[in-house]
Amino acid sequence: MLKLTRVLYQKYAAHMFGDMGGMGRFGVLAVSSPDPVLSVAGPLGLAASAGTSLVIDMAGGLRFASGRTLADVAGEGPRLDELSPGRQGVAVIAGGPIPAVDAIAIIEQLAARWPAVVVRVSGEGWPGSTVPVEPLYPGWLAPSDRGAAVWQPVASGTRPPGPGPVLPRLLARTTRQLLAGRMPQRSRWIDAWRQVWSLPWA
Repeated sequence: MLKLTRVLYQKYAAHMFGDMGGMGRFGVLAVSSPDPVLSVAGPLGLAASAGTSLVIDMAGGLRFASGRTLADVAGEGPRLDELSPGRQGVAVIAGGPIPAVDAIAIIEQLAARWPAVVVRVSGEGWPGSTVPVEPLYPGWLAPSDRGAAVWQPVASGTRPPGPGPVLPRLLARTTRQLLAGRMPQRSRWIDAWRQVWSLPWA
């Protein structure tokens, strides 16, 4: 049997999913960040805050997103075990060679049964609601005045130049766990992402 995705689960390293429990509805949000670490940690943090969710890596580059891709699912049709979660946790699937605009229909089909769907994107190619995640670097790297975003403080950084939630400090341990495909058992940083689901995003 082909393996669809790997799951990031609290007690284990990244592994394949099956038999995940359901929860309340959250919907679909995309996440984008110019920072390479936040571009990975941000979507995983938002997904983990929902409890059970699916992350679709349309930006590419996540090594733990392997097996069948979203492009495969769109071209061949989803299997029953792909339409809804079978166990609790965060599942990740690679986007594969499919344009974002062509992926909307299959993502909407998956979102009808998954409690939450997070789309990891880069640039301006995603037509749906997108959450920008901006690091608050100091000096020349400080973000310019802009619209709403999720703001990530850094040491000796600046104040947010626009509206939106300010996350707690992203601990090095949390970063290492997320980048290694493991979910922290307790994390104020992940808990802070939950408010993002209830905010309006363009």
